Amino acid sequence: MSDELARLVIGEDLAGRMVRDVLVQRLEMSRKLIRKLVEGQGVRVNGEHVWLTWRLKQGDELRLVLPAEESEEILPEPIPFARVYEDDDVLVVDKAAGLIVHPTTGHWTGTLANGVVYDWRERGVTARFRPVHRIDRYTSGLIVIAKNHYAHKLLGEQMKERKIERLYEAVIHGVMEEARGLVDAPIERSDEDRRVRVVRKEGQDARTAYRVLERYPFAEARPEEFIVVPGGQIKPGATRVELKLFTGRTHQIRVHMKHLGHPLFGDAMYYEGDDSEWIERQALHAKLLGFEHPRTKEWLRFVSPLPADMEQLVERLRRRGE
Repeated sequence: MSDELARLVIGEDLAGRMVRDVLVQRLEMSRKLIRKLVEGQGVRVNGEHVWLTWRLKQGDELRLVLPAEESEEILPEPIPFARVYEDDDVLVVDKAAGLIVHPTTGHWTGTLANGVVYDWRERGVTARFRPVHRIDRYTSGLIVIAKNHYAHKLLGEQMKERKIERLYEAVIHGVMEEARGLVDAPIERSDEDRRVRVVRKEGQDARTAYRVLERYPFAEARPEEFIVVPGGQIKPGATRVELKLFTGRTHQIRVHMKHLGHPLFGDAMYYEGDDSEWIERQALHAKLLGFEHPRTKEWLRFVSPLPADMEQLVERLRRRGE
């Protein structure tokens, strides 16, 4: 099997040009990718292998292919996952809370990657697991995985240029007064705990827009339901918010909401209280994902409903506020 990167019929404008010129100037391919094509004899004109110095004629069919890759370093495991969409280039998954995306130190098995690789092997699909972005272990929702180098490169460029659409939904402590706003606050690792991120002016650029969906004020709040922040107390209760990421820093939404004095329900890392009676994980869900398909250029958009544990949290907060 092979991975077709591009197929191009040479027109009058490219006639007489060398293959190298077309790859670099027209297709904007990197040197690394061109080297892979050459090493794999993947530069073909009218079905025949040619070198980069080959001069093209009008009507020639230029085809670029790479040997198909497998995720050999990832152990296949029969781990169920929710497939939302899949074709030869991309896989969109609705990730369950608690599932790590990719193997890491201390977690070499039991991840989404292990389950996807197992599924591909069972179906005879030859592909490499290439997540375009990641979401935290205890965050649920949509994630896109590229199945080949070409798709990963183009989707990565969309991510870098902030063209991929991502919306999240969260339930936060306190009643947020403003209907909408933008948090523009740099983020970096904490000096005390390298797992934790903090807002600091020396950090990386980080911007998150938020919009209030629903408020749940507590008429009679318990002492532990008051959150003290610089400048006073946050009004007791909760707020359901929609969030849009303009950057993709680790824990960005969780850090920015804490920065505003509205930590997420269930967030053991960024909230000092105990929310176990409400929810067992941070109340954060990646509900919408949109991107341009790397090959067809069609705009794809996917929506994931709120998972059961967050729906239950919302219903309980509504009753608590009555």
